[in-house]
Amino acid sequence: MSTATGTDKTGARTDEAADVITGARERIDALDDRIIGLVQERMAISAVIQEARIASGGRRVNLSREMDVLGHYRDALGKPGTSLAMTLLELCRGRV
Repeated sequence: MSTATGTDKTGARTDEAADVITGARERIDALDDRIIGLVQERMAISAVIQEARIASGGRRVNLSREMDVLGHYRDALGKPGTSLAMTLLELCRGRV
């Protein structure tokens, strides 16, 4: 690996560190692809739930369920988990 190329892209100061960073970034990219796929799957399942709820005369959103989801993410990930859950809920049901 050329020091100017490999280390410039990673911010590392050695070729060895650049190699570690490059490999880890590839793993992160693969995880991100999986996460995106899971979010898309969650969105599709949420749409099925909303359609069934509305067809039965219910409301589009179940706020007590959303509070459970927020609590679950908060408990698992701390305060940032709440923000992540809010983003997921917004993606899956749109703004209320």
